[in-house]
Amino acid sequence: MPRIAYVNGRYLPHAYASVHIEDRGYQFADGVYEVCEVARGFIVDSKRHLDRLDRSLSELRIDWPLKRAALVHIMREVIRRNRVVNGMVYLQVTRGVAPRDHVFPLAGTRPALVVTAKRTDPAAAARKVAAGLKVITVPENRWDRVDIKSVGLLPNVLARQQAKEAGAQEAWFVDPDGTVKEGAATNAWIVTKDGRLVTRPADHGILRGVTRTTLMEVAAKLGLRVEERGFTVDEAKAAREAFITAATTLVMPIVAIDGQPVANGHPGSVALSLREAFFDVAEKIQA
Repeated sequence: MPRIAYVNGRYLPHAYASVHIEDRGYQFADGVYEVCEVARGFIVDSKRHLDRLDRSLSELRIDWPLKRAALVHIMREVIRRNRVVNGMVYLQVTRGVAPRDHVFPLAGTRPALVVTAKRTDPAAAARKVAAGLKVITVPENRWDRVDIKSVGLLPNVLARQQAKEAGAQEAWFVDPDGTVKEGAATNAWIVTKDGRLVTRPADHGILRGVTRTTLMEVAAKLGLRVEERGFTVDEAKAAREAFITAATTLVMPIVAIDGQPVANGHPGSVALSLREAFFDVAEKIQA
């Protein structure tokens, strides 16, 4: 069955879906996006994702392309047309189409909206969890407002490629003082020797991950303590466990950092228990 995408009011075959060459997202990365997990026929954490979309749009002074309820309807329709039971739905809003100029276009220029969905294989994800992922560390070189979920992701792309070439699956950005910020597409966590979960505070230095936020509720349900503070690469390498979180990966154990095994080099029990409990705690709406 061919995939279907929504582009500015039309449902189109994915292979023929396109945007105008003067869409500001294409020319300036002048736009934002969100990705929601679809699991067991439910959209996971949609309210928090749309709340964050609202914040990102507000920070960039981009209007909503339509009402929130209408966007949820489109998400559901794209998921239905693509017959996604387990997978993800992607939303992108740009400032719209206008003659190329750095300043904002004329008032009344309509924001552009794209929604796509694709299936994922839970069995493939389970194999990744069982094996765990490897990460490398790279110097922080992104703009200061990574708290906005902007489509301007070139440093992230280069970091992920560097990770791939090193035989890893993710890259952690690191400040000059050796403190871990976050992954190219994930939030970074460690588990200390005494069982505390540590992740960097979600200020302007990192993106406030929706899965990260929900995981704090999961941790509370499991009686685990979360400590929001910075941690160094050296502390991560010496930790009891390390893991990453994102809508596309949920909770994924890290088994090596820069080629050095974390603990015994196998996925840790805390990360696995958090992943197992995640769906029951997360907010869900029928897809």
